[in-house]
Amino acid sequence: QVQLVESGGGLVQAGGSLRLSCAVSASSLNNYLIGWFRQAPGKEREFLGHIVWWPGTTVVADSVKGRFDISKDSAKNTMYLQMNSLKPDDTAVYYCAARLTWRYEYELWGPGTQVTVSS
Repeated sequence: QVQLVESGGGLVQAGGSLRLSCAVSASSLNNYLIGWFRQAPGKEREFLGHIVWWPGTTVVADSVKGRFDISKDSAKNTMYLQMNSLKPDDTAVYYCAARLTWRYEYELWGPGTQVTVSS
């Protein structure tokens, strides 16, 4: 069973940076794709990007491309979301989620971490 836990959220001023972590517990992630999402109050969940654990290819959504980046540390089974030039509109709960590479639905979710960007 794959379990995910996000960390690194907090309060940051506009223009600042945060790095979120997603620690994944699993015997093997080679058949998994791990994604980042966020959901702001009153808004739909938004896809931010994903990483195909093996071979490590990443996709970043156009809405945050150039400001956000995704990476991983395979030795730590941890994925990161580096967020730069943060804006108040980035305020949301950020989630990581996992799915098998041949499935379309993300089936496993972390509890989320709150990011608040003050103006």
